[in-house]
Amino acid sequence: MADSMFVSILSAAVSSGTPVLYAALGELVCERSGVLNLGVEGMMLVGAVSGFLTAVRTGSLAAGVLAAIIAGGCMGLIHAFMTITLRVNQVVSGLALTLFGTGLSGYLGKSVIGVPLSATFHQVPIPGLSSIPVIGTVLFKHDLLVYLTYIVVPFLWFYLYRTRPGLHLRSVGESPETADALGVNVFSIRYASAVAGGMLAGLGGAYLSLAYAPSWLENMTAGRGWIAVALVIFAVWDPFRAMLGAYLFGGIDALGFRMQVMGSGVSSFFLKMMPYVFTIVVLIIVTATAARRSSRAPEALGTPYERE
Repeated sequence: MADSMFVSILSAAVSSGTPVLYAALGELVCERSGVLNLGVEGMMLVGAVSGFLTAVRTGSLAAGVLAAIIAGGCMGLIHAFMTITLRVNQVVSGLALTLFGTGLSGYLGKSVIGVPLSATFHQVPIPGLSSIPVIGTVLFKHDLLVYLTYIVVPFLWFYLYRTRPGLHLRSVGESPETADALGVNVFSIRYASAVAGGMLAGLGGAYLSLAYAPSWLENMTAGRGWIAVALVIFAVWDPFRAMLGAYLFGGIDALGFRMQVMGSGVSSFFLKMMPYVFTIVVLIIVTATAARRSSRAPEALGTPYERE
């Protein structure tokens, strides 16, 4: 009984951590290029409502996912224009996008509150792999959007650390002046990274409204965008560590839900607060550790580049 509950919590950790993982990967790409994006929460909400609206009206989950990716990319493009072209303070631009995305998603989603989807993402066990004890249930009995992260994470790691375009992206985040002097187009790379980051955040929102909890509710991200920003620091800008952090967050979230269902007697408000408290504690530990070592944050993070 205890073993099955443990496996169930681990499996729930993967699905619960997936939307945070998509958003964290988007933020990681953006920050690696030197652009700080604090608008992830708003991008996830716009992606969630766009995906849900499209899926309701077309009956197509694929169209819903595509709409969410495009909506998130458009939000990323706005952030890129504000911070790269106009050189607006990146913190201010990100916060403005979060407020804008929260209000816009609430307005657009009013008509579909309580409306059910005609189709939702379902578990698709992978033949052979899903029958492996423990690991099969935890990792290989999920929906297609979860499996997509198994491809995106290693691809992103390989792109960043084993390809020349990835080297260019990291160099732009470390020293845009040097990269520019070597012929790297700083502005195009930062634009592409900001848009790609918005697209991944929008995909994380789509997972919430189309797979994890197939419905639309105002502010349904519940702060997951902010958790994603924090996880990038925890992950020291590494995709695999971001995946680990997202699953840790998902595990604490799933554990709190199980304790609430079992009637543990602990306040439901405290249980809902647990994942966020855990994130704060982890950030304190990581920050304290980084203080004794050299920080791995991109050197030019948050600094607008102006070509001389």
